[in-house]
Amino acid sequence: MKIIKLNAIDSTNTYLKEASKNVTLEDGIVVVTNKQTEGRGQMGAKWQSKEGLSLSFSVFKRFDALSINEQSCISFVVSVGVKNALQKLQIPEVSIKWPNDILSYQKKLCGILIENQLEGNKIISSVIGIGLNVNETEFQELPFATSMKLASGNSYNLDEVLQIVFEEVLKELLSVENSETLSVKKKYEADLFRIDRVSVFENSEGYQFNGIIRGITNTGKLKVEIENETIQVYGLKEIKMLFS
Repeated sequence: MKIIKLNAIDSTNTYLKEASKNVTLEDGIVVVTNKQTEGRGQMGAKWQSKEGLSLSFSVFKRFDALSINEQSCISFVVSVGVKNALQKLQIPEVSIKWPNDILSYQKKLCGILIENQLEGNKIISSVIGIGLNVNETEFQELPFATSMKLASGNSYNLDEVLQIVFEEVLKELLSVENSETLSVKKKYEADLFRIDRVSVFENSEGYQFNGIIRGITNTGKLKVEIENETIQVYGLKEIKMLFS
């Protein structure tokens, strides 16, 4: 693992994106920081991290022949890689909440932000940001957050956790260009949170309804069965799951 360690920075994703414009980054290089002041999640949400207790890092991955139509596969394999790492670390009840939050006991312990760099109709590289709650025991005003320590009862060495998560994510990323989208999607769906169970959703207009997740499309959209066994397809900003 080639690693750049920074004491404090606004965002590890931003650091790698800016660096890639000026120098040729080594494939698989990792930037990790003790303190991230402007960590970002999906749809502009802020990711909160605690110095010395959590991990905030980003991975730069270069691709040779990945079509823009396969962007969702990157999200699939990164989520599966993080899930595999946490299971390897014996974190219980790990699942993937669409599109790429990682849960334990139905609470969020990891967020993922993937930013792809395009050239024509090809993805030439990705910056993959991962925020992982490791040894925190308190989350003020975040009732649905958890950590590895809260989930398992054990404390963890941050460097060891980083190494294992990196290895599992990179292993999945190395296979993505040679894998069929369907097989990648099936691995992702196998641990999808609340698949085939009735859940409450809210659409972009604030309307709440019951539905059943029936899987993911090849482009990463959520398939939800609603009344009369009708399947509706939703993008990231079009729906959210409500649960307590």
